[in-house]
Amino acid sequence: MESVQAIKQRFGIIGNDATLNRAIEKAIQVSPTDISVIVTGESGVGKESIPKIIHQLSHRKHSKYIAVNCGAIPEGTIDSELFGHEKGSFTGATQTRSGYFEVADGGTIFLDEVGELPLTTQVRLLRVLENGEFIKVGSSKTQQTDVRIVAATNSNMFDAIKKGKFREDLYYRLSTVEIHLPPLRNRKEDIHLLFRKFASDFALKYKMPTIKLTDDARGLLLKYRWSGNIRQLRNVAEQISVLEHNRTVTGDTLRHYLPDVGRNLPAIVNVSKSESDFSNEREILYKVLFDMRSDLNDLKKLTMELMQNGNTSDVKKNNEGLIQKIYRKEEDSDDNVKNDTGVLSLQQHHDTPTEIVENTQDKYSFAEEVEEEETLSLHDKELELIKKSLERHKGKRKLAAAELGISERTLYRKIKQFDL
Repeated sequence: MESVQAIKQRFGIIGNDATLNRAIEKAIQVSPTDISVIVTGESGVGKESIPKIIHQLSHRKHSKYIAVNCGAIPEGTIDSELFGHEKGSFTGATQTRSGYFEVADGGTIFLDEVGELPLTTQVRLLRVLENGEFIKVGSSKTQQTDVRIVAATNSNMFDAIKKGKFREDLYYRLSTVEIHLPPLRNRKEDIHLLFRKFASDFALKYKMPTIKLTDDARGLLLKYRWSGNIRQLRNVAEQISVLEHNRTVTGDTLRHYLPDVGRNLPAIVNVSKSESDFSNEREILYKVLFDMRSDLNDLKKLTMELMQNGNTSDVKKNNEGLIQKIYRKEEDSDDNVKNDTGVLSLQQHHDTPTEIVENTQDKYSFAEEVEEEETLSLHDKELELIKKSLERHKGKRKLAAAELGISERTLYRKIKQFDL
């Protein structure tokens, strides 16, 4: 079995990072087997090197190796590309075509950006992984293939599974062994090595002296985030090699080739609340409004009786429970509040119901008439809104809930509560 250092020299891999070495070790270990492998890592970290290592060290090395970028093939033609098609199976199918799984029989297929596969293609791929069977587009004949699959992705597959964009059973069939490649920013010691290698390659390619970095340029190179990873580093080295006349590159010169360098961008903070959080807050607000309306109705009732009955002692006797309720609320709040109608709160038990009426009569002349209580309560308004929304959406609870700004579960509970 070849050593990690020998493999890096053979495949042109630069770097001594421990995580990178571990990834290469895993590739060497799994290569003699036929198990499926998934390579993960950010875009531009060099994921395409791992399947090449696995193929070249396996017993399939004399058979075909085909790399397929799943994200670059249109959804309408990817089944035909992978599994082939029969003549006349769709418009433009003028002859029978063999797909990659038929052509690579006995070899290896590298599925890059496998997370971009459509769900219908994922079903076909799962069948190949399970029993080696596939069917051409437009055919009813089952064919067999002996292909090893190595996949790669820069996506969070668990998020894709949660959102229903990727099949969970397919993920676990593909990821028998997972090999992760670290981002370039986590390989600080390798950054300058890679830059020197790229600078040397471009000097040879364009027949010009090799560029060199000053100390401050090297420091800037190590501090930069490299969101595009090795691909971005290679691009920067090529630009400088071609555009700069001075072959010694300073930090100020390098800064012009690094986008957003030195810019302090604000951190993205997730302040979103779940739907259930908003639902709970809304229900609490409803309860507070109902309690406020109940208190207001109690005050109206007491005030009306005091105005209509000159005998204060009888009113106090008949409404003793209601008066105690009002006093208790004032003790709990311990605030002296004056509302919009001019009615003063019962201040530390010094004010009497009679004084409340006198203060009210000072500001408003009720005479013999009392304004009729509003007939439409908040409860009725809520019921009316729910009815209208359900009618507008023809009984579809999901659409009605979205319009009302509540969860479908809360709407279902309201429907049961109001017996709709």
